[in-house]
Amino acid sequence: MNAQSQKKYALITGASQGLGKEFAISLAKRKHNVILVSLPNQNLNKLAEHIKSLFGVKVSYFEVDFSSDESVLSLTKELNNNFEIDVLINNAGTGGTKKIEDVSLNYVTTIIQVNVKATAVFTHQLLSNLKRQSRSYILNVSSIAAFAPVGYKTVYPASKAFVHSFSLGLSEELKGSNISVSVINPGAMKTNPEITARIEKQGFMGKLTLLHPKKVAEYSLTKMFKGTTFILINPMSWFLSVLLPNWIKVPMMTNIVKREA
Repeated sequence: MNAQSQKKYALITGASQGLGKEFAISLAKRKHNVILVSLPNQNLNKLAEHIKSLFGVKVSYFEVDFSSDESVLSLTKELNNNFEIDVLINNAGTGGTKKIEDVSLNYVTTIIQVNVKATAVFTHQLLSNLKRQSRSYILNVSSIAAFAPVGYKTVYPASKAFVHSFSLGLSEELKGSNISVSVINPGAMKTNPEITARIEKQGFMGKLTLLHPKKVAEYSLTKMFKGTTFILINPMSWFLSVLLPNWIKVPMMTNIVKREA
């Protein structure tokens, strides 16, 4: 890297574990400085020190609860004032598998706040920072659920459909600029034993489509840096979620997911 590129940072939200952690590690391997953002009490300091010592890059971290508008805006202001950012990865997300009638209002609003609002606000607030770099990249993490409305998740697929649509529209709007916008739509990933076990309860289809975060991160970054807008992760999930008509896939996926609830 030249001296100028060494001053730039890649920002990853939801960076403490799973796919976000693998994004950070993969970028650090490429000698990219990183900014890690995640919820408080996620051992983000230990991850930051690990990455710094292992790869010799600059690492900063921020513990922020995205359910608060004030905290998100405060963070983006600090980032714009103190960092040159040329990669933004909107990875933070939340969801669950429950009957809609059994969940609290907070459960519903948190999914919308974290998956929809924080993604849009981070992008909006950091856009001027990304634009002042010679070349910049935005990578938004949607989900294969964006193409498959499914019972017992309801709000989550709708929120990820927003992320997908937002990304494609933004990519077109910024075409010809210095910013490339990409979106990935992965399925379930082996982020921790609890999630892996829950997905495997779905049976054969759950096991078949389960992904490894490290492989997803490395593949996605390679495609992102090439300027690919829609990054296809799992062809099998794509077939089930996109090509099948709704009258087949919605009840089929609902029956599969119901085993988690």
